[in-house]
Amino acid sequence: MNSLEFFIVDVFAETKYSGNQLAVFPRAGQLSPETMQRITKEINYSETAFITHHEAIAGGYNVRIFTPAQEVPFAGHPTLGTAYIIQRELIKHPVAQVNLNLPVGQIPVTFAYQDDRVKLLQMQQKPPKFGQAIAPGVLAEVLNLEGSEIDVRFPCQEVSTGIPFIIVPLKNHQALKRAKVNRDKYFKLIEKTEAKCLFIFCPETNHPQNHLSGRMFGDYLGVPEDPATGSANGCLAGYLVKHRYFGGDRIDIRVEQGYEIDRPSLLFLQAYPQANGEIAVFVGGAVQLVAKGEFL
Repeated sequence: MNSLEFFIVDVFAETKYSGNQLAVFPRAGQLSPETMQRITKEINYSETAFITHHEAIAGGYNVRIFTPAQEVPFAGHPTLGTAYIIQRELIKHPVAQVNLNLPVGQIPVTFAYQDDRVKLLQMQQKPPKFGQAIAPGVLAEVLNLEGSEIDVRFPCQEVSTGIPFIIVPLKNHQALKRAKVNRDKYFKLIEKTEAKCLFIFCPETNHPQNHLSGRMFGDYLGVPEDPATGSANGCLAGYLVKHRYFGGDRIDIRVEQGYEIDRPSLLFLQAYPQANGEIAVFVGGAVQLVAKGEFL
């Protein structure tokens, strides 16, 4: 093999050059995991996705996702971005849904079209699992904030829809913007937690039509700050429903992320309780095709 085709897309992006960057390799079945990891580190985006079989198996496409530091069992923006490339480059005609076979299980992604162009993609994540609560004072120190800036009406809690995050509610936008991770205290904290990444949010936004602002910190995964994190926002969606953040037991909201690192992003969250007691979680957004090329 002389070259390997890849595509770059911006996910959760209303326009090009915003959202979260993703490289997707649509025919990567011949690559070893070690080579995938080296390629990912070379590209150095938050994640890179590899489609390891170009035809559907058991109703879905086999996909592996890597951060610059390690492989992950699930990630949000790679799921949407990879589904977009599967529809565009492998299926090559409009479809209502594409399923991705990931280590956490099969994840369905649905498509909404406008004039035969993909307008919006939405994934259904695994039902959230809720872990331990963490003392607000500990997280304030990790984030270089005052304890009074954390909204203690709601818990700081580990939540997972496939990959766990520590969800931290803040009172206002000023605190969100000022947050800066103390790496020593961060790494000391995650020695004792299943979740290795932090997701902070507040009820103030840059644009009035949106509902929440968020930031994700994940040095453990080689991602100091992520511009748009579908997996973390899925955890957030479950958290908002469980703790009735908006006063009800279902949500349909818009979340901003990435403004602090000049990659403005927009994520659409829906969640509601089901008859079996689990919470259904959906995360959506737009995908923009930016570039294609070859690795030699």
